[in-house]
Amino acid sequence: MKDHLTIVRHPLVQHKLTLMRQKDTSTAVFRQLLREISQLLAYEVTRELPMTTRAIETPLQEMDAPVLAGRKLALVSILRAGNGLLDGMLELIPSARVGFVGLYRDEATLKPVQYYFKVPEMLGQRLTIVVDPMLATGNSSVAAIDLIKGKDARDIRFMCLLAAPEGVERMHQAHPDVPIVTAALDERLNEKGYILPGLGDAGDRMFGTK
Repeated sequence: MKDHLTIVRHPLVQHKLTLMRQKDTSTAVFRQLLREISQLLAYEVTRELPMTTRAIETPLQEMDAPVLAGRKLALVSILRAGNGLLDGMLELIPSARVGFVGLYRDEATLKPVQYYFKVPEMLGQRLTIVVDPMLATGNSSVAAIDLIKGKDARDIRFMCLLAAPEGVERMHQAHPDVPIVTAALDERLNEKGYILPGLGDAGDRMFGTK
């Protein structure tokens, strides 16, 4: 996790992302693909979790076996679309602590407006993974990480489905210590702040609200 930006180019990730981009993909299929791709991205974002060993007994003998070390990690979803990635990650890491940051984008200014914030205790002692499908302008992601750092989180990673160069640059300027893991770095933002070529509004496509 030394690089600021990691693009997961695994064939399964890229194939599922293409299916999600298609405008005629149904809400049910989109939601299922998002859950599946989140688990594949989670594999990358958790690659360097700290490990220790524990004495166990197999059917044949005792051994010192590897297990995760430290406090259980925290997953923080940027509402509402982040919940699609969160659901898949929780299937992989069911013991994780979970937090939520409620932000919506003012369509006129493209600035984030906060309406909810609740996160686990002792973030300073946990790896914290922030999830949101789209890193577009980067304003919401930066605001969410500002709030999380205000709760003493220090080891933070950001996981998204798609990123725009503008969002990556904004995150890098504001939080150069936070690595980004994504499935694709797209071309640019349009005049309304949507990623191109993108996949539309992830929340609307996931919840069928448009």
